[in-house]
Amino acid sequence: MDTVGLLLVIMGAVLLSRSVQLALPVSIPLPLIQIAFGALIAVGFEQSLHLEPDVFFFVFLPPLLFMDGWRIPKDALKQDSMGIFVLSVVLVILTVIGLGYLLHWLIPVMPLPVAFALAAIVSPTDVVAFSSITQKLPVPPRALAILEGEALFNDASGLVAFQLAVAAMVTGLFSFTHAIQSFLWVALVGLLTGYIVVRVLVGVRDTFTRFYGEDTGSEILFSLLMPFVAYLVAEQVDASGILAAVMAGITMSRSELSARESSSTRVQRRVIFDALQLTLNGMMFVLLGEQLPKLLAGATTAVQESQHDSAWWLLIYTLVICTCLVIMRFALISGYLFMIKRVPRYHAQLPTHINLAAVSILTLGGVRGALTLAGVLTLPLLLGEAPFPARDLTIFLAAAVIIVSLLIATFGLPFALKRYLQGKTPRQLHSSEAVQHAKTIAYDAARASLHEQLAEWKQNPANENAVYAEQHPVILRRVLAQLEASLGLLESHDSLNEVHQAYVLECELLQSAIESARVTIFQLARDKTISDEVARALIHRLDLQETPLRE
Repeated sequence: MDTVGLLLVIMGAVLLSRSVQLALPVSIPLPLIQIAFGALIAVGFEQSLHLEPDVFFFVFLPPLLFMDGWRIPKDALKQDSMGIFVLSVVLVILTVIGLGYLLHWLIPVMPLPVAFALAAIVSPTDVVAFSSITQKLPVPPRALAILEGEALFNDASGLVAFQLAVAAMVTGLFSFTHAIQSFLWVALVGLLTGYIVVRVLVGVRDTFTRFYGEDTGSEILFSLLMPFVAYLVAEQVDASGILAAVMAGITMSRSELSARESSSTRVQRRVIFDALQLTLNGMMFVLLGEQLPKLLAGATTAVQESQHDSAWWLLIYTLVICTCLVIMRFALISGYLFMIKRVPRYHAQLPTHINLAAVSILTLGGVRGALTLAGVLTLPLLLGEAPFPARDLTIFLAAAVIIVSLLIATFGLPFALKRYLQGKTPRQLHSSEAVQHAKTIAYDAARASLHEQLAEWKQNPANENAVYAEQHPVILRRVLAQLEASLGLLESHDSLNEVHQAYVLECELLQSAIESARVTIFQLARDKTISDEVARALIHRLDLQETPLRE
């Protein structure tokens, strides 16, 4: 089977994995099912997909990180900026140093720079892997925002440390000053590039739209291309394309608040983004599973490189690495929370509920993902004329750490969340005074606007709208009831009044009528009474009207 056919099989596995997850009697995270499907594909097909790390970085990471940057709560990034910095930079540095020396001591055949490289590449957490595991779990919103923010920004610090360690191994030279300068350039210029690219492109788009109008398809394509442009520009100036894509998403979300785009564009873009995220996330894990047989085949070489006879030593090394990662993460989070308790200016950054379970959630949430595998595969094959020291061993251990970290999060997070949720209802955890306040303000503004519109109509006695509205005040009450439902304010009422009940009944009747009309249109199309084109146009209008009724 050629590469295109294999890619289609992988996409089919992504689709099938979701069905398998729903059919299983026990809850298993989707990434583990997709990894298993990838391994089955590798066993069932002779041809293997050669994973080019550079292609992987360019195709998968920019759009995924762009969408995560777009959707992550910006107020949470600001509120917990210090904690995110500690996890995404300080923890990475401590992991590289501490775990690097431990690996060199534990595996003497692994040179110190290679040990640093392995420690660096397993230090970044993966927002894709974490989001896939916690999709159905009641993770506290603030903890979720911290972990997502950490995963968005620690990719760059981990990759920079990895590249510096590999360069030190290849050249035999290392400069601490050069390392600091490289990190600052890669991070700051990457962030700045993402911001500038979005501002420039959005300015061009707004100018074009002002003169020629908005086209929904072009707007969505524009949004899809944005992360790739930011990534490529940043890479051209030797900055972090990953951070550029993240900042592009954050900046684009702020630009969206200008409300220049039509509602149709926003709705359709969200649907396309959701489908793209589902596909790319799934393909990443299926590809990871597809690489496993290769890595297992290299286990023999890895054992030989570690100068042991038994493959069990590989498991021991993996467990030692994962244990070290968990302990260092737990210690740093605990120490950070202990320190900011002593500093009054940082009291606002303290979570409401701090206990062992809360720290455990943040600790176990440090999931490694496909980024680690793609990064470690960039290790050079040769060092001069000789093979690169402990290359197969390093790649195998990195892949094993990914699998074990997924398993730890899969079984550990639900237990920690159960302990954390004791005595708290889901409503207490997820309700937000700020959200409720925003809903109320929006409702009051809309109600005032309706009364202003009615007053404006009354000023013109010949206006039929004013006369009709005066004669039928229930219309205004129904409009306000519909607005309350759209904003989710009906849920705050203990009981629905007559107007609300009438609106709910109206929605149910309208859904029934739309369904009947849709069935009739489909039947007319099957009978060739109307063309497929006419049927699609009519069905589209009915679908648009029905969608908000079902939400």
